[in-house]
Amino acid sequence: MGKIGKGTGSFGKRHNKSHTMCRRCGRRSYHIQKATCGACGYPSARKRNYNWSTKAIGRRTTGTGRMRYLKTLPRRFKNGFREGTVAKSKKRAAAE
Repeated sequence: MGKIGKGTGSFGKRHNKSHTMCRRCGRRSYHIQKATCGACGYPSARKRNYNWSTKAIGRRTTGTGRMRYLKTLPRRFKNGFREGTVAKSKKRAAAE
């Protein structure tokens, strides 16, 4: 199998997984024996993030997903959160 070391000969022996899928973040970072996720910190209530890694925070912050609710907020705020009204027809306004 090759000489003792960390190189090519050792890779054939690697068949045990220490990490599996995390149910909170979906990454393969959940350590089975420790029962904690190395990426998000699950099962801790607080999400794992550190200021020494600003880029990592930016990868999973607000704005990286769909933002189904938040993306319409600026427009709705501008109009005073009005609901249930219909815009006046521009054709009728031009005719009069």
